Amino acid sequence: MSSKIYVPPIKIQGIKTKLVKWIISQIDFEIKGRWIEPFMGSGVVGFNLRPKRAIFADKNPHIINFYNSIKNGEIAAHKVRVFLESEGRKLFMKGEEYYYEVRDRFNKYHDPLDFLFLNRACFNGVIRFNSEGKFNTPFGKKINRFQKAYITKIVNQVRYVEENIRRYDWEFITQDFRKTVKEANKNDVIYSDPPYIGRHTNYFDIWMEKDEYDLYELLKNFEGKFILSTWYRNKYRENRFIKALWSEFNIVTKEHFYYVGGKEINRNPIVEALVLNFQPKTQDKSQEFEEYKEKVKKPYRSLFQAHK
Repeated sequence: MSSKIYVPPIKIQGIKTKLVKWIISQIDFEIKGRWIEPFMGSGVVGFNLRPKRAIFADKNPHIINFYNSIKNGEIAAHKVRVFLESEGRKLFMKGEEYYYEVRDRFNKYHDPLDFLFLNRACFNGVIRFNSEGKFNTPFGKKINRFQKAYITKIVNQVRYVEENIRRYDWEFITQDFRKTVKEANKNDVIYSDPPYIGRHTNYFDIWMEKDEYDLYELLKNFEGKFILSTWYRNKYRENRFIKALWSEFNIVTKEHFYYVGGKEINRNPIVEALVLNFQPKTQDKSQEFEEYKEKVKKPYRSLFQAHK
C-alpha cells in the first residue's frame, strides 16, 4: 500500500479516508481469493488496498452505475473535466436554481455524470435519497464550487480509479448484502462497512435491527476472513450491538472524528470498532471492552429472537 491515501471521486458520509491505513494494517496475510465489499459506499478501503480481484457491491445503483461507466469507457478523466467545466460555468452563472435543475434531470435520467456533479455540489457531500428513490440533498451554497483546481482534483480521482480498473479484475454489482456474502468462498476476504445501526446514517436504504442480525449470522458462518467496520461508542452512548452480537469476535478500536454535521456543535468524536474473525495486529485490551465481554448477553440477544 502506498503512503498516500487516494480519495475516491464519489464522497459518502462516513467515508473511511482517515481510517484506511488502520484498517489495511490489520491485513498482514495474502488474499488468495477476492476482496469483497458488500457495502461499497465510497470504496475507499478497497481502492487503496488495490487487490488483484475484487467485488464491490452496493444496493445503491447510482454508485455502481458510476463505476461501471468508468469500467466500460462511458466515463473517462478527460470527459469528466469537460463536463464539470461546462456545468460549473452554468452553476456560477445561474446559481442555486441550476443545481436543482441538474437534480431534477438526474432524478429523471440517472446520468452518472450528473450524479458526480450533485455529489460534489450538494450540502456537505451528503448522498441522500427519499422514499421514492429520488436524490433530495439540498444545494451546498457554493456557486463557484467547480473552480479549476477543484475540477483537476476530481479528474485525478477518476483517473486513479480508471487506471486501476484496467489493471485489476474488479467487478461492480448492484445487489443486497445477503446475496453478496452468500456468494463468497473461504479464500475470499469480506470487508463489511454497513450503515451504522442506531446512528441515523442511512444514505439510500433503511438499516434495521433485522439487517444487523442477518449480517451477524452470515459473517459468523463465513468460512473465510472478515472485517466489520462499526461504531463502538461516543460521549453520549454505546453501541449495544457490540455486546449483543459482535463481542465473540476480536475487536480493535480507534477514536475518530466525522465532519458531516452542518454545525460544529454536532461534529463529535466517535470510537470506531473493527470486528475481525482472525487475530488482529493490535488486540484491544481496554478494561471497558473486557467488561463488555463479561456482561450477560441474554437481555440483548432477546432483542433478535424474532428474526431467527
